[in-house]
Amino acid sequence: MNTKLKLTAWAVLACSQFAQAAQVPTETVNGNIDQRTPLMALTHATIHVNPDKTLEQATVLIQGDRIVGISEDNQVPDDAQVINYRGLHIYPGFIHLDASTGLPEPDKKPPFSWGGKETINSTKPGAYNNNEAIKASYDAAEHFNTDAKANQKLREAGFTVALSHRKDGIMRGTSVLTHLSDGAPELSIIKSQVAQHYSFDKGSSKQDYPISLMGAAALIRQTWLDADWYARQDVMVDLDLAAINQQQQLPKFITVGNWQQNLLADKIATEFATQFMVRTQGDSYQNLTAVKATGQALIVPLKFPKAPEIHDQLDAWNIDYTDLKKWELAPHNPALLEQQEITFALVPDEGPKALGGFLKDLRTAHEKGLSQRAALAALTETPAQLLGAKDLGAVAEGYLANLVITDGPLLSKGTQIAETWVAGQNHTINGRPDLLSGMYELAMKDHSHQFELKREKGKYKLSPVAEDDPYSYQLTTAGQFAKLTVKSDEKEVKLLGLIKDHAINATDGSGWVISKTSDLDADKQTDPTKDQPTQPVIPSPFTAYGMASIDPSDSVLIQNATVWTNEEQGILQNTDVLVIDGKINKLGQNLQAAHDIKVIDGSELHLTTGIIDEHAHIALLSVNDIAVNSSMVRMEDVVNPHDINIYRNLSGGVTAAQLLHGSANPIGGQSALIKLKWGASHPEDLLIDDAKGFIKFALGENVKRSRSQDSIRYPLTRMGVEQVYRDAFTQARAYEQEWQAFNNLSSRAQKRTTPPRKDLAMEATLEVLNQQRFVSCHSYVQSEINMLMHVAEDFDFRVNTFTHILEGYKVADKMKAHGVGGSTFADWWAYKWEVNYAIPYNAALMNNEGVVTAINSDSAEMSRRLNQEAAKAIKYGGLSETEAWKLVTLNPAKLLHLDDRMGSIAVGKDADLVLWSDHPLSIYAKAEKTLVDGVLYFDREQQADLESMIATEKQRLIDLSKASPGQKAPFKSMPPKTYECESITGYHEFDHMFYTGAQQ
Repeated sequence: MNTKLKLTAWAVLACSQFAQAAQVPTETVNGNIDQRTPLMALTHATIHVNPDKTLEQATVLIQGDRIVGISEDNQVPDDAQVINYRGLHIYPGFIHLDASTGLPEPDKKPPFSWGGKETINSTKPGAYNNNEAIKASYDAAEHFNTDAKANQKLREAGFTVALSHRKDGIMRGTSVLTHLSDGAPELSIIKSQVAQHYSFDKGSSKQDYPISLMGAAALIRQTWLDADWYARQDVMVDLDLAAINQQQQLPKFITVGNWQQNLLADKIATEFATQFMVRTQGDSYQNLTAVKATGQALIVPLKFPKAPEIHDQLDAWNIDYTDLKKWELAPHNPALLEQQEITFALVPDEGPKALGGFLKDLRTAHEKGLSQRAALAALTETPAQLLGAKDLGAVAEGYLANLVITDGPLLSKGTQIAETWVAGQNHTINGRPDLLSGMYELAMKDHSHQFELKREKGKYKLSPVAEDDPYSYQLTTAGQFAKLTVKSDEKEVKLLGLIKDHAINATDGSGWVISKTSDLDADKQTDPTKDQPTQPVIPSPFTAYGMASIDPSDSVLIQNATVWTNEEQGILQNTDVLVIDGKINKLGQNLQAAHDIKVIDGSELHLTTGIIDEHAHIALLSVNDIAVNSSMVRMEDVVNPHDINIYRNLSGGVTAAQLLHGSANPIGGQSALIKLKWGASHPEDLLIDDAKGFIKFALGENVKRSRSQDSIRYPLTRMGVEQVYRDAFTQARAYEQEWQAFNNLSSRAQKRTTPPRKDLAMEATLEVLNQQRFVSCHSYVQSEINMLMHVAEDFDFRVNTFTHILEGYKVADKMKAHGVGGSTFADWWAYKWEVNYAIPYNAALMNNEGVVTAINSDSAEMSRRLNQEAAKAIKYGGLSETEAWKLVTLNPAKLLHLDDRMGSIAVGKDADLVLWSDHPLSIYAKAEKTLVDGVLYFDREQQADLESMIATEKQRLIDLSKASPGQKAPFKSMPPKTYECESITGYHEFDHMFYTGAQQ
């Protein structure tokens, strides 16, 4: 059979039933069916075997759904059906690791209403987990059905295989790996139960808990512990817990909302000796150091916001610097991951337009520095390796015949996908072109013309290469014939030719020829170092003041300052303080230091210990969850080291803070105690080493939902609040006794006995009873303050701190007797009913009674001027200057059990120091320099230069945006989210994209 006959036979076969869809072996056939599996040869192609190997002028042999051979000399068996792919490129089919194709859409996420009727229990019928965000038993393969329309769109972007899971819930069940063909589901499924899938988003769950990021983390921990317990018990059936145990060996994928959640996922996985592969939001560039340190493999969406529309000076004023940096840096994200040698796969972003622009976005990433090798690996080899699929991700013998056929190099501008092959079935996308996009030359007897040819939507567009070329070019085709019109102001020439082997030859014997000379961007293809983009500056932290450079030196000599010691020495004039290795080493006059130690002149300045905010909600991604007993949630899970309020607080002299859970429930979450180390890349870097554990309790209107008309959540009265505590403490003691009884059994008896269920809420509650975790209680009115002290005494522990406590002046004597401290506001009042009896003398009256008293902020704004809040106790109550100053320094250190390390200037204590321009209690005082552990984190001397740098960089970005070609998008820059006790936060409220038109 000659080639022409072979091609004719192939054309007939392409229309056969076999080429359209294979038969399910077990189905009943009504009529005849073509069961042939011919050998097909795709010849004379450029074959990209894998990211590291390319064959020129080679042949792929396909039979059935497999590649059966590669021929480098284009020699094919006699029985092969030959297709000429001369000039085309063959790549391994792309693998999509974050799809949901073929699966039913999840229910819509129900809106949350703080004042509405709650849903406490699961609404899902059946023997499933009691939290309906846990959907671990969902098996995507059981629900999969071929979606021809969705598959066609994915194939148009080059994808031939997809890992599909239902994107709903915190534990989402298992995924299914499928061919993106249009065949029967039985043949499309490659493998079922491929991986477990997780997120921090509860999805369509109607239950209120969890409503926060830290609540979602707590639920994952508790559910994994429950699954371990479930495997040992025989009293109940939970299909979700059973599924978790059955799926233990499967890889785990988690979808996160930002890079901070990357770190949280790593933290949880480390606790349970496992590892997540993480589907990111494409923002890893904002904290590459910390993301790399996780060792996670990433699934990275190509998620690039459009340039913002900036029309005038008002727009320039309103757009945020950080948003501009996101716009500039997002396309660099894949290249930066490659530079850091982070393992990653690429996927399209979600949204109706993302898939259609995927190849364009891929080329944009390439223009920003992503290498060809890394781009191809991220779509083929890497996802195959992450799945453990040994027959995907390459063009090689024995591999599945999943191919992407392009009319030029994949990353070249103008290259189109001609076909995709899925499991040996050919799917036409743009079709194999007669002419390939590229640089062409029209060679005539006495002269030549050079032009660029692009194929767009089946038509050819020709553009002259030289800017001064006086000619225009127009090409039309009909079958194998082509007509080229070359036109200038003086003349017009029309040439008729025959298309053959991607060239055009004259039909009139004149000898002219049009031939391809190179690909569109051949210079970049042959020289990967050519025109490499300059990497923009990445601020760290990723915000405006992240441009400040932090000198890590933690030794310094401060000379001739007025030193407020908070010790017996009182205020010392013209005194030096020597700091060595982050600790206060000496106080005195005329101190000497080694030549390499930095010296700061403190003349005419006041030196104090840093302010400690006993009650803060800065540097957090979330504040409240709403389980009645939320003691299992941990604020450490949601610490955000890039919060701009860290820097702002440093500028107000604050060096440490307790980050508290909110006041939505009687027993809130576990606190995080941090130092304000601006520039830290990881939340753990902020946490105070070996700090005692604290927890938030709450009383009053917030807890009993006074402003909710329809609430059904217990408690609804102040009496009910007391009962919550008594019940929780009683249950915790019973829980303790249950474990003690089990632990007292012999090892043989323990093996025969089901151990108690480990309950994270009971664990934390028990720590309170055993004075291993200390209570900071949101409180207002006298009756409830008395109540909680009585309850604590009944259970033989002591409340550590009443915070807010605006009626503390009424019960200060009882507080003193109980041993509890008070952390209050200076003069806030009447912002709700239970605050009506607040007086500005409260702090002084409690302090004078002998109660350890502090003044706190509960506000990202007020925390920057706590020195002035403390000064109010001089006016209202007549405290001395030193006693007033202790309200925001030594006293909160005592309340946090940190006074052996912080709160005063004494030898051996942490060098958390502030140099003030004036008396620190004056409204005119400014923090000139703020040191934490001896490191200078804020320096007002640098502030003007820093703000000038920011202004210059912002203007550069604005100019760049204005000059950027293409469609622009309206923007809406939002101020950073700040939190207070009553803030209720959803999962992605803090992670918004600022440009409409960019998918989040």
